[in-house]
Amino acid sequence: MAPIATYADDEKNGAALEATSDALDAVNILKAKAAATLEQSLEAGGLVPENPPRFDSEKDKTSFRQYEEACDRVKAFYQEQHEKQTVAFNLGARVRFHSASREGEEMSIWEAIEKLNTLIDESDPDTELSQIQHLLQTAEAMRRDGQPRWMQLTGLIHDLGKLMYFYGAHGQWDVVGDTFPVGCAFDERIIYPDTFKGNPDSKDPVYSTKFGIYSPGCGLDNVMLSWGHDEYLYHVVKDQSTLPPEALAMIRYHSFYPWHKEGAYRELMAERDHAMLKAVKSFNPYDLYSKSDDAPSVEELKPYYLELIDEFFPEKRIKW
Repeated sequence: MAPIATYADDEKNGAALEATSDALDAVNILKAKAAATLEQSLEAGGLVPENPPRFDSEKDKTSFRQYEEACDRVKAFYQEQHEKQTVAFNLGARVRFHSASREGEEMSIWEAIEKLNTLIDESDPDTELSQIQHLLQTAEAMRRDGQPRWMQLTGLIHDLGKLMYFYGAHGQWDVVGDTFPVGCAFDERIIYPDTFKGNPDSKDPVYSTKFGIYSPGCGLDNVMLSWGHDEYLYHVVKDQSTLPPEALAMIRYHSFYPWHKEGAYRELMAERDHAMLKAVKSFNPYDLYSKSDDAPSVEELKPYYLELIDEFFPEKRIKW
């Protein structure tokens, strides 16, 4: 078994990480409201979105938080993230991930869920539910909507990458937050684009160009996205599960808001990425809006999800 990471470090506080994650979600919820207004205009013109999720149709999507309360804190977070997510850092992060000596544990998916529940618990000001109950809320919303079993499982595990915070992460900035490509110009549609001025790559003669180290139509599989819990979990599960490509895209791209919400970086897409974009768009509302006051019963639902886990994770113990 790999060395077990320690959790005593005061700087690695799970509640603080989740509070930051919630504040970042609040901004994306506000932006989604603006997008919904545009969508309503399209519907009025006879263009109806394909297969919209039903579970959140009557919820007030702006009631979770107010953007103004999170604004300063969120901008400070992105200032740090945007200055430090360089090509050099990202190459190093991937080298460390693939190193045989990297920090981490070997445990089952359910054990990982329970560990995240232990590390980040009672820290979400939008709900009194535990992390494990929130993950079940996401999965159960998909289940009620008749989404496929693999998608239900994806909803259950999509936040497990936050475990990396306790496995050698440098801070919150390389764990949570919207993601974006490195190695090419930072698009103006990334949140707070002015904060990239402190990133040395923004002045690099190659990395600062439109395509940088990439080429048009190269495909997102060949693009290096900023390192965080999405990218980490994607690398954890892609070789240790039988989840379909759509599920892997939901995991890897669900925080890639400049792409799936703002339309940026479309010129890098290959043909297959259009199907992946559709998958991510179908996933995103469940991620943002699945919180409610109804607490799912962990013990009642556990057998069903253990069966799902076994279906798509043939190896019982996963290297994290």
